[in-house]
Amino acid sequence: MSDFHDCLKHQYAYVAVGEFKPGKFEEAKQLFEQAVSMYTTGFQKAYLLQEPGTDRGIAVIFWENMGDMEANHSEAYQKILNKMSPLFAKAPTTSFNELVCEIYPGSVQRISA
Repeated sequence: MSDFHDCLKHQYAYVAVGEFKPGKFEEAKQLFEQAVSMYTTGFQKAYLLQEPGTDRGIAVIFWENMGDMEANHSEAYQKILNKMSPLFAKAPTTSFNELVCEIYPGSVQRISA
């Protein structure tokens, strides 16, 4: 029965799209890794994507539910974000999204609402 309930659970993704000041992507990447390493409850996985040859990137962090992200914010986590903030060329755009479809080679897995 737990497999059925697991199928009904949706993952959520926090997405941030931004650009760092020239030459600051590597430093931001290290801070991203530190911040993500602090996540516990509800954290699923995280990706940091970089547009080749630029300092533009996309962070995607998957959570079991929307409240888990806030529950993982701590003073130590905030200190890391404070170090990262001045590295941005301008504030990133952010959104919270529900995962509704996963596609793997050779198959499509639909997630019903």
